[in-house]
Amino acid sequence: MSRTLDLAKRLIAAPSVTPATGAVFDELEAMLEPLGFAVHRFTRGQGADGSDEAPVENLFAIRSGPEGSAHFAFAGHLDVVPPGDGWASAPFEPTVMGELLHGRGAVDMKSAIAAMVTAVGDVPREAGTISFLITGDEEGPALHGTRALIDYMNAEGIRPDLCLVGEPTSVNRLGDMMKIGRRGSVNIWLTVEGTQGHVAYPHMADNPIPKLVAMLAELDALVLDKGTDWFQPSNLEITEIEVGNRAHNVIPAAAKARISIRFNDLHSGASLSERIGAIAEKHGGSALPIISGEPFLTEPGAFSRLVAEAIEAETGIAPEQSTTGGTSDARFLRAVCPVIEFGLCNATMHKRDEAVAIADLDALARIYARIAEGALALDMKQGA
Repeated sequence: MSRTLDLAKRLIAAPSVTPATGAVFDELEAMLEPLGFAVHRFTRGQGADGSDEAPVENLFAIRSGPEGSAHFAFAGHLDVVPPGDGWASAPFEPTVMGELLHGRGAVDMKSAIAAMVTAVGDVPREAGTISFLITGDEEGPALHGTRALIDYMNAEGIRPDLCLVGEPTSVNRLGDMMKIGRRGSVNIWLTVEGTQGHVAYPHMADNPIPKLVAMLAELDALVLDKGTDWFQPSNLEITEIEVGNRAHNVIPAAAKARISIRFNDLHSGASLSERIGAIAEKHGGSALPIISGEPFLTEPGAFSRLVAEAIEAETGIAPEQSTTGGTSDARFLRAVCPVIEFGLCNATMHKRDEAVAIADLDALARIYARIAEGALALDMKQGA
């Protein structure tokens, strides 16, 4: 059995539906300490402001290199989405079937963390400082995870020079895609208030539904942009419409909808929220935006070349440098240092019978080792 496969099995066997705490972090700590890492674990979120929310555990581990050496960080998450029913094997009992390792988190992203651990074992301490930024709150609200780790690093005066997030970015085979940026995300709740009344007496009521329909028609017709050199066009999607009227002869008192916008760096969450708010107000409604993240781009340069060359050296593939897909914790880490994402094939993430090709595990570990050593050797004064 390969070392990476063994480590992945240990992590998968520790159930960690978001928000993750406890046993899965125990496993990772036990893996890192023998490699010379000082491990700090903490929880945040439980009972904040009198709430009953579940605690989130985070882990920061660091192995310091020579004084003044570069600092490279691996980042990721140990929490997973609920497995659901109908698996061919128990989701938290790692199972090898043929050439695949099955289990919840096999792709997203416990196996990548296992590959990181294997990788750092092959990087000499004198090469520089390496850290792990691992959260239990990426698949959930992401309120008390990576942001809490950044708060901890700021308080301790710790700042990596470069960071790699192990999200599953590959599409058809390991190495065909890496992420050098992500679009931003904002969800906006729309409400139109009316006056309830009998449908036979419309002059005595105020129906909010036609106003909401007109508002949504205008929003659906918006062309936000045509994309940029590195980003696809921004898109606005209507994701929910709610009236809640259980009677056929009643004009409802209110109508609601929700939209979701994924946007490129031609916009900000604030600018889009203001624009949508003005349209809602024009139609007699209101808008409540929740911004999940802003767009970011790690400009192609020395760091992206290093990652691409490490991938090609082990897979023979020159990866596409992309900004497609959803959001990730890289949206927070980009405020700390240049960040790139690379990991396993994402075809089965969040699906029943999630599985990773066993051959990809050690290949990913070798790629990560190349990236870590190369990043520690970069002259940061020349930029990433």
